[in-house]
Amino acid sequence: MKNQPYIVILAGGLGIKLWPQSRFSKPKQFLDLIGTGRTLLQMTFDRFVQNYSVDRFLIVTSKRYFQLVKEQLPELKDSQIIVEPIRRNTGASLALVSYVIKKLNPDATVIVSPSDQLIVNEIAFFNAINEAIQVSESSDKLVAVGVEPHSPDTSCGYIQYLEQPGQLAMKVKTFTEKPDLELAETFVNSGDFLWNSGIFIWNNESIIKTIEKNLPELAEVFEEGTPYYGTSDESAYLKKAYSLIKSVSINYGILQKSDNVYVVLGQFGWSDLGSWQNLYDLKSKDGSKNVPEGNTLLYDTENCFVKVNPEKLVVIQGLKNYLVSDNDNVLLICKLGEEDKFREFLKDAKEKGGDYI
Repeated sequence: MKNQPYIVILAGGLGIKLWPQSRFSKPKQFLDLIGTGRTLLQMTFDRFVQNYSVDRFLIVTSKRYFQLVKEQLPELKDSQIIVEPIRRNTGASLALVSYVIKKLNPDATVIVSPSDQLIVNEIAFFNAINEAIQVSESSDKLVAVGVEPHSPDTSCGYIQYLEQPGQLAMKVKTFTEKPDLELAETFVNSGDFLWNSGIFIWNNESIIKTIEKNLPELAEVFEEGTPYYGTSDESAYLKKAYSLIKSVSINYGILQKSDNVYVVLGQFGWSDLGSWQNLYDLKSKDGSKNVPEGNTLLYDTENCFVKVNPEKLVVIQGLKNYLVSDNDNVLLICKLGEEDKFREFLKDAKEKGGDYI
């Protein structure tokens, strides 16, 4: 078990684009969105625990979700739940956990995974993971897992790569996070872009060297701070440290600046479940391409996602390409696929007062 990689699962996201089902108090990773009886976090854990020992898991989350992680993954010790005091994006999350792993095993291989993805073909998934491990263990390369895009999805990040025939991994040229539709269409048509799955594999020493080179102020904070991790001084130190660092993603803050980042192609059926549109695409549909969930009567209605309380009859007539979501104290009716409006919705809902977000 000593040579097994650490499995780092990022579970601190807010799931804004799945509001109002996903709330700040219980975001999407803690929900059973696809009806399996297991939440997205639990499904991620289940996927990896088939191949790796429970003691190799580390969950990175925010302070408000610590108890949810404990409840949903009772197999883990408290020390395996890495708690961030303030949200500072994936750059800080992965820097913190990298320095924690440095104390545990400086030469460890690390697999980083989001907590909110659907993987259809797990055999093909682990084939890609094993290829990435092979590349990272034989070099200082930081390896991303990319997925061939089948549509210009604006909720996904994109990786541009350089062709390297005969190689397991291809050199990464650029990262782009959530482009607009026109740019996403250009990416898909070009043939040299992949969706960024958010799954990374690297040697822990290699990522720390990269952090030290590209974000030295972040490295300095965590190099000093990790001796406090797991002690009575941890909370106070981390709160102070996080107040000093900038919010930056791992892609832009670290990987985009590096010349040793590579990507392996994964073909395993993937969705990041990042929006209602993503969820709609996965669901079974009726003859009018509607997804009716709950007690509904639909007339002259097409291409709609209707998710409502089963105890209430909901009658809809004349809608096309709409989302209707009735969740607790919020009823949302908006165009399906326009999740770029959600930040505005949440901002205005917050100003109304009440527990709407």
